[in-house]
Amino acid sequence: MTAPLVVPAARRLSLRSRLSFGIGSIAYGVKDNGFATFLLLFYNQVIGLPAGLVGLAIMGALVVEAFVDPLVGYLSDHTRGRWGRRHPWMYASALPVAIGWWLLWNPPAWSQGAILLYVFGSALLVRIALSMFEIPGAALGPELSSDYDERTRLFSYRYLFGWGGGLAMLALAYAVFLVPDATHPVGTLNRDGYAHMAILGALVMATSILVSAVGLHPEIPRLPQVPPGDETPGEHFRDFGRTVWNRGFLWLMAAGVFAYTAQGISFALSLYMYQFVWLFAQGDYNWLSVALMAGALGAFFLAPGLTRGGDKARSAMALSLGAGLLVSAPYLLRILGLFPVPGSPLLLPVLLVIFAANTACGVSAFILGAAMLSDVVEDSEVRTGKRSEGVFFAGGFFVQKLVGGLGIFVAGRILAFAEFPAGAKPGLVPVGTIDRLTVVFLVLELLFYALAAFCYSRFPFGRAEHDARLRSSGVA
Repeated sequence: MTAPLVVPAARRLSLRSRLSFGIGSIAYGVKDNGFATFLLLFYNQVIGLPAGLVGLAIMGALVVEAFVDPLVGYLSDHTRGRWGRRHPWMYASALPVAIGWWLLWNPPAWSQGAILLYVFGSALLVRIALSMFEIPGAALGPELSSDYDERTRLFSYRYLFGWGGGLAMLALAYAVFLVPDATHPVGTLNRDGYAHMAILGALVMATSILVSAVGLHPEIPRLPQVPPGDETPGEHFRDFGRTVWNRGFLWLMAAGVFAYTAQGISFALSLYMYQFVWLFAQGDYNWLSVALMAGALGAFFLAPGLTRGGDKARSAMALSLGAGLLVSAPYLLRILGLFPVPGSPLLLPVLLVIFAANTACGVSAFILGAAMLSDVVEDSEVRTGKRSEGVFFAGGFFVQKLVGGLGIFVAGRILAFAEFPAGAKPGLVPVGTIDRLTVVFLVLELLFYALAAFCYSRFPFGRAEHDARLRSSGVA
């Protein structure tokens, strides 16, 4: 006989709870933006390490951390106490996140091999500490409400704040920290700016984590009361394979592999594209931040709007295809001679519109993926008799981080293939190098986003199946 579902009511949450659920992702946004946009360039162009080795060190940290995530999920699922299963981990993560972030952007004057180990170690500290918050925090999503549409709205807040926090830090980087001075004519090569930015980032990350945990604290009595289990870690990890062998989960993870690889490549190469392909001036980066924030804000409304009354999988498929076409279009048109050239007054406005639309599509697809992962929780409980939010979200972050590292590594390989010079100056990189860089970039982006769209289209259940499960359990 199947055990009854242990789920919360299908309810609309208060604005405080939605905001608190979202605010915590500011820390993740700051981290993600720093890793994806600046870290490769910082250690390659500022510190002077080979791009391929930097990409390998960062990927190594992400791979190790990805295998730690299932343990974090297990510990979170099995924690019991007056603060519930999630909050002890959320509170405990704030200080090590801040310390690790400061260390990452302040490397010592060591040999090349020693600094590569330093990159690996400090990056690993940041990511494991943030997993201690992000996995339990995201696992609260399906626990706060079982309503099909409320889950989409809830993760819309999380992605809005995550992107907003990251983009706000990006705007401050370009406007305040990474600005040209007498010894640094290119602002993004200003080492002191990165050190100052790290202090602010550490404070923002720790604060957002604590505000989120405190804001969600009143929800603890309303969360599903899951009885303690007596399984050992070894038994848990043997069951882990059976638990995640859920068709919906596997298709979502496959979609994540391709989508996050595409995003990782795009983010890691973004500054190279802005500086060396489009020849952005310093002031252009301020407008870029505005455009990307507009796209993230658009996703906050687009994702819930597209799925209201419908299913999430078809919308996620269409959005992934849109993201792939938009991110690659400027580079394809440039090669064909149909795009405004650097120096044209049309270049920046056209790029900003495309970047905003691409961000809206990409973020919306990720919002729907997270909401679908929440829906998988009940489907898995029906099949296995276990409620394992931490396991599923750890699996999601496992894929995201593993292939995020792959994206950075691939970006490093692309730069090596293009024979991109260290210490390059905007406007002085050979045209052949730029062409090789853009051709490989657009082909990979189109391929990976198309594969993500296919995987989303194979997600096996939608609104009707989810609602039927809840009705049969007496929840809905």
